Amino acid sequence: MWWMSVIATGLSFSLLAWAVGRRCMALRTNGGVGPGDNRLLSMVWPWVVALMPVSRRLLPDRAKRIVQRTVSTAGLASERWQAEHVIALQLFSLIVFFSVSLITMLIGTKASLGTSLAVAALIGLSGGWLPYQRLQERARQRQARMLRELPFMLDMATLCVEAGQNLQGALQQAAWHGPPGPLRSELQHALSDMRAGVPRIKALQLMGGRAGLPALQSLVSLIAQAEQMGMSMGPLFRAQAQQHRAARFLRAERLALEAPVKMLFPLVICIFPCSFLIIAFPIATRLLQTGF
Repeated sequence: MWWMSVIATGLSFSLLAWAVGRRCMALRTNGGVGPGDNRLLSMVWPWVVALMPVSRRLLPDRAKRIVQRTVSTAGLASERWQAEHVIALQLFSLIVFFSVSLITMLIGTKASLGTSLAVAALIGLSGGWLPYQRLQERARQRQARMLRELPFMLDMATLCVEAGQNLQGALQQAAWHGPPGPLRSELQHALSDMRAGVPRIKALQLMGGRAGLPALQSLVSLIAQAEQMGMSMGPLFRAQAQQHRAARFLRAERLALEAPVKMLFPLVICIFPCSFLIIAFPIATRLLQTGF
């Protein structure tokens, strides 16, 4: 029936849009705005650049700030991505998936024009939303990785401070010898701002704003208060490291407790029916042989 074709077409294009958006946001640029060595993005990029004037007109200032904050949290601001690039990529995805799905519906199904337009619009909106959804997913993954790296960075800063170095020297050592990751990159960015003349606390506050982590922002506030009051940074860093390590353990426990609930759906839909079929097949065969 035609409605089954509609459902299959919608699901296939939604999966394709998800794959394209995921691949396009997995960026490795060579400095500056551009697709770098991402072949899929290299093909899409000229259209993104062509749609940027339209995205600038469509994007309100408030929405632009929200998208730009997400871009910074995802770590793409260092690669000179702007909010207009993301909106242009969404527009391109919307146009492509609307056009292709509409042509597929008109040629491959017997649906009416109104139904084809409605389904194509739904698929196009889904395709247009998925690049931003992928951007948000990348930002969440980056924040989670920074939370995992934060206790170790604080331990290194504690050792350096207790060995006699000042705050900036301890942060420098943590940035040099810390494990590679987004937290180390943000710390190196903050140290570069300090060398460029930005005040130390201001550079750390900018780092917390780019990361979008409340834990990092509260740490910067504590550092500012400790500097104003003349407190030692060693006990502060040690207490913060223990607190964040305990919080990481609690997050791991929460995820472990959520695992059985997440496994319930595949068990009920996939595993249990197969088990019932395997158990019931010999019984049904024996009953048919006995003429039941």
